[in-house]
Formats: sequence, C-alpha cells, structure tokens
Amino acid sequence: MAIAVNGPHGHFKGKVGNLVYYMLNGQPVVRLIGHKGNPSLLQLANYQKMSVTMKLLSRMTGFIKLGFGLQAKGTVHNAHNLATSYLKKHALKGEYPNISVDYTKVKLSEGSMPATRDLKIVKVAGGLEISWDPTHSYELQHNDSVMVMLCFPEKGRGREYLNIARRAEGKCFLPLMEEQLKQQIEPYIAFLSADGERVSDSVYLGNLNGEAKTENEKNEEKKYQQVKERFDQVEASYLSQLRDEYGNRPTHKAFKILEKEYQVLKEKLEHLPGKPG
Repeated sequence: MAIAVNGPHGHFKGKVGNLVYYMLNGQPVVRLIGHKGNPSLLQLANYQKMSVTMKLLSRMTGFIKLGFGLQAKGTVHNAHNLATSYLKKHALKGEYPNISVDYTKVKLSEGSMPATRDLKIVKVAGGLEISWDPTHSYELQHNDSVMVMLCFPEKGRGREYLNIARRAEGKCFLPLMEEQLKQQIEPYIAFLSADGERVSDSVYLGNLNGEAKTENEKNEEKKYQQVKERFDQVEASYLSQLRDEYGNRPTHKAFKILEKEYQVLKEKLEHLPGKPG
C-alpha cells in the first residue's frame, strides 16, 4: 500500500501494484518491480561490470567522497553515484566473463583545480616516495592538501591517504611493508584546497611491479600444471616400456591404453592455455 504524503495531489510513498514510490535525495522516484527471467548475455555483462566497479570502489570510499563530492553538490546524485557511473563507463576492459579494471583509466576525483606538474613516484627503503612541483600561485595554494590512493589488486585491497602532506612540502613518504612493495601497486594522487571548495582531477602515477595474474589466468595455469604432471608420468612410463622392448612397440592391451593416453595428453598440452612463459 502507498501513502499520499502531501494529500491526493502529492507524491506517493510505498508500493502500488508492481510500482514502488520513494524519495531519493529529495526527489520523488518511482520504479518497476517484478520477477526476473533468465538474463541475456548483455545483462550478464552489465552485472559483472557493476560487480567489478563496486569491488573497486569499496576500497576507496573516503577518497571518492572528497574527490566527487563537489561535483555532486546541488544535484540528485551523490559522490558514489558519480564515481560508479564514470568508472563503469570508462575504466573497465575485457569482455564477459573476463571483465576487469583498466587502472590507467581510473579517475577518483574531478574538479576545477589545475593539474600539478612534475609528479613522480619511486620505491625507496621502507615504502614509496611521491614528489611534485611545490610551486603555488593564486590558483594553487601552498596549503592545498595532498590525497593519495594505493590499490593492491592482488589482494583486492586499497589504502587511502586523505591528508598525507601539503602542496608546499613537495613530496611525501608512504610507509609499506616489504611484502606490499613487491605486489602490483596502482597509485593515484589528487589535491584538495584547504577550505574543501576545490579539488583537482586525480592523476594516475603509473603501475609498479607489473600486473598480477587474473583469477582466470591463475586457474588456467593450475589446470595446465595438473595436465603436465600427469603427462610427465605417462611419458616416463611410455618411453620406459619402449626402451625395454628396444624400440619395438609392445603389443599388449595395457601398452595400447598407455600409448593412447600419452598421445591425448601430448595433443592437449599443445593447445591448452596457461603454459609458463
């Protein structure tokens, strides 16, 4: 049952048939509900895109709130909505069912503050050092806050530094454990004015340590290794029996079965993905 909150001519709140009425960011909204049929390939792809995007965003809620918050002001959207829309449209790669994040195209903030020059990131003892041109002007202030986001795709984790330094310092140090320094790292930086009224577009600082293998690639390697181990066992037995017969093929049934398996496994390995190198 729906209730007419502001009288018979006002908007409803609740359910009427297969329609649900509610308020979203101060705006009356209605949506259709119903039973879902079997999803199409396009729907499955859309579901995976949303899942990959949500997983990425779950690591960076604070950064996104600051990075897209100004864009959301005065609209029916919020920072998370805007970030979701951008990343889902522009920062994914691959086809279903192998859709993944294109970290080079990820944007975590959007604003009018000009870009900062000479951005660099290097690995040093005990962590990472990020540097930039500390010059300030009427557009770039010495007390602008520095925000850094590190993504660790191998572990599905991220680390936010929402006020790691001031622009005038020209650099910052991010302490990391040795294990983290060896992982795939995808770093981003943005600048926020001290009064919180201006933010820069985020900048991708470049991949560190290369790309980690995807779950699909790991599964392919595991499957290949299992087949290879079995092939090595069969091959050793097959060649051993040939040697025992001085190169003449044995004629008994057990050898024929062994030979057939040897041929099948050899053919399979030639076309199976996941081969090292």
